[in-house]
Amino acid sequence: MKFNGLLSAITIASSISALSFNQHDDQIVLSNLNSEKSHSPLNEIYSQFDTVENKQFISKIWSDLSSEFSENKLIQLVNQFNNRKSLPKNNQYKAFTAASTQFETLSNDKFNDYSLRIKSTHPEILGLDTVQQYTGYLDVQSLDKHFFYWFFESRNDPKKDPIILWLNGGPGCSSSTGLFFELGPSKINSTLQPVNNPFSWNNNASVIFLDQPVGVGYSYTNSEEVVSTEAAAKDVYVFLELFFQKFPQFIQNEFHIAGESYAGHYIPRFASEIINNADRSFELSSVLIGNGITDPLIQAGSYKPMACGEGGYKPVLTPEQCHQMEKDYPKCKILTKLCYDFQNPLTCVPAQVYCDNKLFQPYAQTGLNPYDIRKKCADEGGNCYVEMDYMDDYLNLEYVKKAVGAENIDIFTSCDDTVFRNFLLNGDEQKPFQQYVAELLDHNIPVLIYAGDKDYICNWLGNFDWVNQLDYKDGEIFAKKPLKHWKTLDDGKIAGEVKNYKHFTFLRIYDAGHMVPADKASESLDMVNRWISGDYSFGHKD
Repeated sequence: MKFNGLLSAITIASSISALSFNQHDDQIVLSNLNSEKSHSPLNEIYSQFDTVENKQFISKIWSDLSSEFSENKLIQLVNQFNNRKSLPKNNQYKAFTAASTQFETLSNDKFNDYSLRIKSTHPEILGLDTVQQYTGYLDVQSLDKHFFYWFFESRNDPKKDPIILWLNGGPGCSSSTGLFFELGPSKINSTLQPVNNPFSWNNNASVIFLDQPVGVGYSYTNSEEVVSTEAAAKDVYVFLELFFQKFPQFIQNEFHIAGESYAGHYIPRFASEIINNADRSFELSSVLIGNGITDPLIQAGSYKPMACGEGGYKPVLTPEQCHQMEKDYPKCKILTKLCYDFQNPLTCVPAQVYCDNKLFQPYAQTGLNPYDIRKKCADEGGNCYVEMDYMDDYLNLEYVKKAVGAENIDIFTSCDDTVFRNFLLNGDEQKPFQQYVAELLDHNIPVLIYAGDKDYICNWLGNFDWVNQLDYKDGEIFAKKPLKHWKTLDDGKIAGEVKNYKHFTFLRIYDAGHMVPADKASESLDMVNRWISGDYSFGHKD
């Protein structure tokens, strides 16, 4: 979940690496804005493009993008990018001292640069739930990276119930969004008081909320910034190894990873990291991805139909705009294919910039909520939901920070612009991650892709399209399976549509936006409870 600052981020991206792109004699001239100095590594990448037409096309796209901004503006943006280390960070923090908070520390010779801190006094004093709960940090000493986590045991039977790791997206958004706005044991009201959530996912599972990558939420760093999903994968894997070392009583419990939005990148890659570590001490039972961005090439093609009345909601754009988006998608597709082939900033940033400008911005200019096509943003600050402001204010209270061991954080923000910008400038968003989903399925790891059908930014049409085109061993069989009604167990109400074959499931959830547990709390609990119990078809048998 990340929307505010998108236009400025796109502008900065168009001047990545202080380079402008101009076409001359059928070659790209890669030049510094102040000189004509050649950059041979970029020319070498460019020379690998397979056709003259692709070379000409990428040249034209960069030329079109550059022409939208004056030279002075580009120079200003480039200087900002080059000096990014000195830019103010949203998530400011004080130097940590051991005396400020009492922690128990756990280390492992296998991961000698990592340690896990666990607060010795638990945060039950905050009154979020009556269950056992733990907070602390994963520390990477040499890189000065510190990842915050909050763990709630199950309300039911923690000795036997599954463990769920929850990850929010962004990139750059705290998993406290899931904790306090969606699926956690309490939500925060306008007076900054916790209100019990009867539909919390810890009703029948123990849940870990992890702030990652570093710099997000209560996590912090003073040096090493994570700029890609790939770089984040090892940190999350080591966190889980140390977590299960600290809590060995849970190592035989089923373990699932769930999340939404940019977690469509995170979860497939993190899950791949787990199953490819043969000496792991725990097993992965399944993954759940809600309204994720996983296959940008296919999902970009869903913006036009979703905005133009083909996704189950009325059109919100004019016929002329819809026609133009249809014309623009093939260019987006060509650029994204180049990104998929080469997976570097030179190929992926142009694809991201072009596709966002041409396919997302027509919707953004309507003023409608990107996370719910039915309404405008309730909060003009960028979060779109006033409840997110309550959460931010609550997590900035000194007694809350003290209770969880985060006194060293000066300012908590639900989404960090620095992390968002770093990922964008690395081209991470436009890269493919569906191949990791195929890998999981071919290793017989169950996968649930669920989507609220009133979301726009990661809408259900795009998610439905990519799962039907996924290349894995049972892909052709899955693609032919029809959508069927999904009925909740408690009251038999039709809550959406489901498509399943063996351990792969797609679930459309009626009348929910981007954050399904916030919009459809009862239905989302029905979904997660049935999934972790092994009901992958949601009641439908072949």
